[in-house]
Amino acid sequence: MPVNVTSEVGSLRSVLVHTPGPELLAVTPANREDYLYDDIVDLESAEREHRRFVAILERFARVHYVRDLLAEVAVLDEARTLLVRETTDVVPSGPLASKIGQRPPDELVKMLIEGEGEEPGPLAKALNESGYMLPPLPNLFFTRDTAMVIGGHLLIGSMRYGVRWSEELIMKALFRYHPLLSNQGILYDGAAERRNNYTIEGGDVHPLRADTLVMGFSERTSPAAIDHVSELLFAHTPVTDVIIVVMPKEHTAIHLDMIFTQLDRELAAIHPPHFVGAERLAVLHRRKGQRHLSEMPNIFAALQNVGLPMEPVFCGGEHRIVQEREQWSSGCNFVTTRPGVAISYTRNEATLCELQKMGFKVVPAVNFLTGQERIRDGERAVITFEGAELVRGGGGPRCMTLPLERDDPWS
Repeated sequence: MPVNVTSEVGSLRSVLVHTPGPELLAVTPANREDYLYDDIVDLESAEREHRRFVAILERFARVHYVRDLLAEVAVLDEARTLLVRETTDVVPSGPLASKIGQRPPDELVKMLIEGEGEEPGPLAKALNESGYMLPPLPNLFFTRDTAMVIGGHLLIGSMRYGVRWSEELIMKALFRYHPLLSNQGILYDGAAERRNNYTIEGGDVHPLRADTLVMGFSERTSPAAIDHVSELLFAHTPVTDVIIVVMPKEHTAIHLDMIFTQLDRELAAIHPPHFVGAERLAVLHRRKGQRHLSEMPNIFAALQNVGLPMEPVFCGGEHRIVQEREQWSSGCNFVTTRPGVAISYTRNEATLCELQKMGFKVVPAVNFLTGQERIRDGERAVITFEGAELVRGGGGPRCMTLPLERDDPWS
């Protein structure tokens, strides 16, 4: 089936994920900031947590893996040529060019994801130094960031930091050549974008309805890119309204989905200080055919203005300290599998209590997977799983999923 996503909450039919693998072992205390990590992650625990997460997803949707699909397109001459050519453009190196071009498909996939080490010289050996000819991709399991399905079209992310540029190439090859990801075309190719002021990442792009998106102007997504992408969407898709949240310059809020995600047709999880009260963020509204933007009182007024009224669920409850702690541990970062059914980390207890007040049943993953607890049609529920290691990577369930096909919840 062709890809098609017009909302954040429609019933999920297919999704793209990447199980964290040996590429995570490249992250050390010395280089973690270079790889955009705040901590180092235990690989075995992260793999176990991710398997549990995927097991939940599989009860609702077809789950596709980046590594599997990449192996299937790497045997195609056109896809292989693209991957080799553009990888050596991003990481120009004579030795890399000679090596990557000779690799059989399975080794090429491994090399692209896990990296390729340099052969150390005498001094490097003496000093016990090592490096990478082609850096690994320890952020690849955050599949949401590097590609965005809007309707039947694609946006390939233009990543803010060069350490993630190779991820763009992988997504570009998958959506261009794999039959399971057939689409109406790539509207914006971030893999070919090298202007510093044109960056856009999927954590900042939220399709709420076929005609409406919410986008975050963040450290990772620039105004120039938002303007450009908005024009493309207005010209080629049913999108008529773009709501822009002007994000705080804080390390805790690198993407919009770290402070806001939709849970149901009329419900969204928020980090309260950014949306309620004196510290609330600026919110702008742009409509197709208008060159100016309207400033809105808050996100809820903007959503009401486009016929999408929403109530907030406070991440962390009412107390500021708990709000900040749970926002840090991705308490706002949910992925929905159908309207009113979401997946979350177990650890954010105050947020889960707020959801219970809104009529959500909290269902531990083990109870759900064994059939001990069932979720009835039309029932609100949040399925929780342990993610103590995954969250060290700086993201949550939304970050780790790239929806490929959802039903339209408004039809």
